[in-house]
Amino acid sequence: MRRKQTFDSLKIRLLQIRHDPLTCREEHQSFCDHSGLQESQIDIFNVFFDGPVSPEILDGYDALFVGGSSTANVLQPDIYPFLNDCQALLRHCIHADFPVFASCFGFQLAVLALGGIVENDDSNFEMGSLPINLLPAAENDILLQDTPNPFLAITVHRQFSYSVPDGCIELARTKQCSHAFRVDGKSFWAFQFHPEVDKQRMVERLTAYRKTYTKNRAHLDRVLSAASDTPEANELLAKFVRRVLLKRP
Repeated sequence: MRRKQTFDSLKIRLLQIRHDPLTCREEHQSFCDHSGLQESQIDIFNVFFDGPVSPEILDGYDALFVGGSSTANVLQPDIYPFLNDCQALLRHCIHADFPVFASCFGFQLAVLALGGIVENDDSNFEMGSLPINLLPAAENDILLQDTPNPFLAITVHRQFSYSVPDGCIELARTKQCSHAFRVDGKSFWAFQFHPEVDKQRMVERLTAYRKTYTKNRAHLDRVLSAASDTPEANELLAKFVRRVLLKRP
């Protein structure tokens, strides 16, 4: 039985799949900003620097956040050997009903961990602040039930999934791909978009990685000029903390 949590006592493990120091700090701060938690309440385990990934890294924590990735490809386990251990960790969380909030790369890890299929598209991928459409199941979802339909969210990803794995409830999608699911009966949510990233962070991140994600400066300028605020998506982290971890309305 888990200990009774209060907001100030919550401790979260952030599984981080980034190696650029600036982006590592920025991602940590983004999760803090939109969950409402202090930096001291979210401890990073970085797969590039902190050793093997195992269930023991969750000891003493109340939930797991999984972030995005600037360079790693979820479809390349030969290059990134930590991928299999990360997937095993997510399966452990599901088996133990350990609360998980996964974003972007975390979504893709979860799809593969549960036997789903992830595709790759290097030329026609989603990027920017885009409308996300809720599916009927979202009406009864504790996180999405009061989210407008559609709502705007930040998304930048070359890998994607057309559908969610067996045993999961699809909650949201775009025309191109699935964007949110919950594992049926478990405290496990995964989002292809970035609930932890707002417009300002997207501008900073895309500018830093413009050579990776945009064709040229004009392409970058078009994406950034079309960017919008995404408050409904950014509220999901705080809802997860309040409604799932603290069991409050």
